[in-house]
Amino acid sequence: MTGAAKKVLSPIPGVFYRKPSPDKDVYVKEGDAVKEGDVIGLVEVMKNFYEIKAEAAGVLEKFLVNEEDVLDAGQEIAVIVAES
Repeated sequence: MTGAAKKVLSPIPGVFYRKPSPDKDVYVKEGDAVKEGDVIGLVEVMKNFYEIKAEAAGVLEKFLVNEEDVLDAGQEIAVIVAES
């Protein structure tokens, strides 16, 4: 049984990154379990980086944007399916 889906939104416009730096692994992969507050990516605005955190526990079903995509404020970044 699948739980409710929760979309993660970008709080600000900027460039999306799935890794803390180019030589590091991604924060989380599709299919990974996440807890509320886990960092799933970064948004960069004028050389400042803001953490994007999971707002609910569950499984990160899919990312809706790619590495280095330019985001708008409120744009959907990922889908987390709550564990049921």
